[in-house]
Amino acid sequence: MASYPEFIPAAGACLATLNVLEGRGRVRWMVREPSKNPADNGWRIMSHIDTSEYLSNPSSWKVVDFNQVCAIEPALIGIWDLRVGSDLQLVDDELGLRIVDTPTGREIPRENLYVPPAHRA
Repeated sequence: MASYPEFIPAAGACLATLNVLEGRGRVRWMVREPSKNPADNGWRIMSHIDTSEYLSNPSSWKVVDFNQVCAIEPALIGIWDLRVGSDLQLVDDELGLRIVDTPTGREIPRENLYVPPAHRA
């Protein structure tokens, strides 16, 4: 049995770096690629300390339930259904915790973020 809540029913699997999963780095970068198989939702979750060299090593990554990374960083719940090709970063600054589109630097509006069915009004 999973040791984390199911925030999103049938959320699928994603790839996350061991730095994220083992708590060495905070979630910072999120990229959505086309799915590799039906269970893959396409999300790739990386930490603020991941380097290009680290990311190029296949042993730095692990396939996990998307809900598991949401338990580590709840802000990820909101990105779940954003489009393939999304290139995002989690920014924590004087404005608070925000999800920003990396290429444009624009914040993703709250109304564009996913809300699980159990939390909809």
